[in-house]
Amino acid sequence: MASPSRSPSTRHSGVSLLPVLIPLAVLIVVAVSVGSRLQFSERQANDTVHAVGSRAADRVEVEAVVQSVDASGRELVLRVRVTPRGALGEEEATAPVADLSLQTSVATLSDLEFKAHERLTPKDVQVAITGGSIGDYPFDTYGTDIEFWALMGGKEVPVRMLFSNNDTRFSASTTPPASGQDAVVELRLSRSTSLLVFSVFMMVVMWALASSVLLGAWYLTTRGEGVVWPALAWMAATLFALSAFRNTAPGAPPIGCVMDWFAFFWAETVIALCLIVVVTTGVRGAIRSEGTHRT
Repeated sequence: MASPSRSPSTRHSGVSLLPVLIPLAVLIVVAVSVGSRLQFSERQANDTVHAVGSRAADRVEVEAVVQSVDASGRELVLRVRVTPRGALGEEEATAPVADLSLQTSVATLSDLEFKAHERLTPKDVQVAITGGSIGDYPFDTYGTDIEFWALMGGKEVPVRMLFSNNDTRFSASTTPPASGQDAVVELRLSRSTSLLVFSVFMMVVMWALASSVLLGAWYLTTRGEGVVWPALAWMAATLFALSAFRNTAPGAPPIGCVMDWFAFFWAETVIALCLIVVVTTGVRGAIRSEGTHRT
């Protein structure tokens, strides 16, 4: 008994989809591969610990981790954990043998004081950042200096700093001193790769939506379709949805930043003008058609 053959329409549908599915699958694989590589590189950069300062056995070790960066407030929050090593510490390096004063750079808003024989706990300090402007978002960069030196019992002791970054919205690059013996780093902050890619993607989407509305407006006005209410609803929804979409930008950039002048302002202008032109043209065409019909 002969097996039933598929209908011509089914065979045609299967053949026509194959040239589309193969490039789509290749594109997905390439996109996931590139994304995985970028995510791995960014994760490695965030997990990197930069060590500067003295390597003496008897030293004060400072772990400084950037918790968050406030570009609008022009400061960052640095979590500091102090560990006295060697003869400077007691109780398994959890307490200093004498009063410990941790001095910081002028950019840091406060110094740290620890009592002798008391357990050391992590503390958060604010560090002022300079240079750059949040108006350059997402291409803004900032800089600051982070420095520590310690006094124990009124005498200066060696310090070693372990610096790392825990704010995924920013990438941090450090420049240690030429001597390598001072616990100081010159810090440069810029937007992370993932944030930069997403922000550029948002600008591309804004222009794509504006172009789609412009193309629809051209079609409606040149073909004399009249007042097409579904099209007007789509244009108006796009106009307001674009504002909400812009407000989802990571880091809450202020109005008037680079992203606004590169895409958002112009996309909103194009969509609003298209909406006005389509309504005006449609109403005029409807009035003329009504007048002709009455005549």
